[in-house]
Amino acid sequence: METTRHIVIIAPSATSILDVAGPLEVFTKTTEYLRKKGDTQSYTTHVLSADSSSIVNTNAGLPILCEGGVKSVNYEVDTVLIAGRGSLDATTCQSLTAWLKRHVQKIRRIGSICAGAFVLAEAGLLDGRRAVTHWQICDKLAQQFPKVKVEKDPIYIKDENIYTSAGISTGMDLALAMVEEDFGRDVAVMVARVLVLYLKRPGNQSQFSNILMYQTVDYEPIQIVQDWIVDHLEEELTVEKLAEKASMSPRNFARVFLKETGITPAKYVEKVRLETARRRLEETRLSIDEISEECGVGNADRLRRLFIRHLRTTPGEYRKNFSTALTVA
Repeated sequence: METTRHIVIIAPSATSILDVAGPLEVFTKTTEYLRKKGDTQSYTTHVLSADSSSIVNTNAGLPILCEGGVKSVNYEVDTVLIAGRGSLDATTCQSLTAWLKRHVQKIRRIGSICAGAFVLAEAGLLDGRRAVTHWQICDKLAQQFPKVKVEKDPIYIKDENIYTSAGISTGMDLALAMVEEDFGRDVAVMVARVLVLYLKRPGNQSQFSNILMYQTVDYEPIQIVQDWIVDHLEEELTVEKLAEKASMSPRNFARVFLKETGITPAKYVEKVRLETARRRLEETRLSIDEISEECGVGNADRLRRLFIRHLRTTPGEYRKNFSTALTVA
């Protein structure tokens, strides 16, 4: 007897096409693959509007045809995903959050893509939970909803049965993680291959380069130090040494660096070392000890602690997931 899980994707007006189409393709391709295998399990997908509209206009101008609104649901919902919020008027938002609150105990999984996290937060579903959204609006989410433990780096986060993902394409990573939960890693990897995705990224993969956001500095002495750090990671990079390079006193340098970048010199150096180690793991066959020494971390054990603290994974696992074809023996 065939069994199906009903997946509901809610598309607010002016949402991003990929927020909806990406996860939709993952669940659809999973069903196609399972049926080809002769499996009796499958997904049934539904795209609904946040109100009762049958057509939702996306921010790219391409409309999405919906089955209806959330009030039209007459089946047992397994999973709900709120696509990135384009524009929701107060009445629609209130109606949607009220629906979520009423059904939260009956739905196995509730998640969001990109700015859809704001809807979950408005409904109180993220209170006391770890959550992520697109890196450009993480601060806004944290300021608007102080009870939410906002993290800027992961591409998606699972906190019990509540899921949040970062920007746009990460909705596909989140959907693949759900497929893995339901049908195992082999199915998820096969679906990723069918969609020609870069294998299957774990949630702790970073949204973007850890150091890019700290490099938009206009003050030339700090720019010079930032460039110099990259080429001297194997050295002991103390505040005194960096200050000397900038021709400043250590105290003044530390103050100016924090003011210009928003991060202390020590934390910046650590992030550059982590970023460099990640690239070496992805692009080279160097041993973890060699990478540790090259990045100025010291040894493999210290690098392991650094990765666990920032990325919640080990260097070995990171290399396994993200090494390029060039590095595969």
